[in-house]
Amino acid sequence: MQTITESISENSNKDGEHILMSLTYIGKNNEENSGIELARTLEHWRRYLMEMDVSSAVAINDHYFIQSLEGSRPAINEVLAKLINEYLSVLPHIVEVEEIEVRKWSGYLIKYLTSSAEDEEYTLKSFSAGADFNPYLMKQNQITSFMQSIFEEKGLTISKDSDIN
Repeated sequence: MQTITESISENSNKDGEHILMSLTYIGKNNEENSGIELARTLEHWRRYLMEMDVSSAVAINDHYFIQSLEGSRPAINEVLAKLINEYLSVLPHIVEVEEIEVRKWSGYLIKYLTSSAEDEEYTLKSFSAGADFNPYLMKQNQITSFMQSIFEEKGLTISKDSDIN
């Protein structure tokens, strides 16, 4: 006879909750979404993703952003649906979706890119077109290496041997 816990676990597995996914997308930061409004939006998403058990890394400047999300398959699908349905101005351009064994990101990480020499170095490292951050000019592997470079150097990624799930 099956216990309640086993039954719940079995149903969760049928929904793919045991499968970790990574989704990376790029978007444009509209002019209306700057300053305090941007801070409010980012805080809203930090709380929402925490509730969904989705970790995230965001690189953003005044014009563009890259966001990488990691979590269970159903959670990533729900987050993507929310983005598409509630944030029509974002219009996410999916760069990469893959199953992963462990998460790279811990929590909700944000890197606001400025015109500083350090941030220009990150952009140039990933072979972006020029020193300006524009993910629309970058290939998929450039985007993923860019994100890894920014957050790895700050010691903000989870080691390959750990799993927070």
